[in-house]
Amino acid sequence: MLIPLVAAIGAGLWGSWAGRTRRARSDGPELDGYARFREAMEREKSSTGS
Repeated sequence: MLIPLVAAIGAGLWGSWAGRTRRARSDGPELDGYARFREAMEREKSSTGS
């Protein structure tokens, strides 16, 4: 009975820590890089003229 209790407490602590760090970190640079990649691929596709 002690193992599930410790696991539940650990999961709760980890969940609160993971949520805190996710809010603190922004995905702006990654999303900007993906947008540039998509624009480059679309330019390449339109320049081949297929």
